[in-house]
Amino acid sequence: MSAHQESTFTSNKFVDPTPLPANVPKVEEVGATSAPLKSASFFIGQYCREYNDDFMLCKNENNDPAHCLKEGRKVTRCAIDLITKLRENCGKEFDAHWQCLENHNQELFNCRKPERTFNTCVFEKLGLEKKIPGSPEGQEQVHNKKNPSINIQLK
Repeated sequence: MSAHQESTFTSNKFVDPTPLPANVPKVEEVGATSAPLKSASFFIGQYCREYNDDFMLCKNENNDPAHCLKEGRKVTRCAIDLITKLRENCGKEFDAHWQCLENHNQELFNCRKPERTFNTCVFEKLGLEKKIPGSPEGQEQVHNKKNPSINIQLK
């Protein structure tokens, strides 16, 4: 007897037949892969902070996934709203940055030039400024430094 089993592929899209609970509103998927999400992540964090905070408070209250579906859907809707605004207002800059991330193993330091252009556009058009949470007050953000590796201080 052989333990070998033939692979079976299907072209049918899987749709989970389980209905959502009646009290949970439907929400579309964000519709973005990891590179665009990483490119927009700091802006999503800032723009959707209120919804993110509510979701995290809910998760701390009860870790049951069903408990926070409403809050999770609000986070998703907010992210969709911002990504739509980014595409409408800074589409070329957004594409250049996330495509750079896609082509450079998602390493931010390899994409600082398109990142600066994207950040400038987002600030000018949407009033959002990239700030890394937890970074020291009063110090220049790493993405704004011209030569970040030169500015490292060894202790």
